[in-house]
Amino acid sequence: MRNGKPGKNGGNGTATKSRPAARSQAAPEPQRLPVLKTYKIYIGGKFPRTESGRYYMLKNPKTGEALANVCQSSRKDFREAVVAARAAQSGWAGRSAYNRAQILYRIAEMLEGRAAQFVAEMVQQGYDESEAKAEVTTTVDRLVLLRGLGG
Repeated sequence: MRNGKPGKNGGNGTATKSRPAARSQAAPEPQRLPVLKTYKIYIGGKFPRTESGRYYMLKNPKTGEALANVCQSSRKDFREAVVAARAAQSGWAGRSAYNRAQILYRIAEMLEGRAAQFVAEMVQQGYDESEAKAEVTTTVDRLVLLRGLGG
């Protein structure tokens, strides 16, 4: 202690070594609850809460294993999605065909880059791996074909 003030350790200036607490036998780890991904609705560039606030559990059709929680949209949610889509349509239609094609091609690039993730999620939902790969490939091809048509 200097000048009546405690040292850095908060004590009287003398350092003490702490001893590790004696360990008893390791207790069994409690069983954890699964933390499932929750898929939300997407309306007007946002992820709002559903009007109903309800979700349902998505299960693998082959095994019955819980995969995720999916929101259950109400009629009001659907109506809001339609209103947002109609509002966005004029902006999309006002773009040049070249710009729409660029946007569709970028979506195809992003999907192609994350194809393995989409295939894995589809397999988890009960698709065969070959079916899932074909679905993702077909989707990319369709987006590129739409690009060629100018959107």
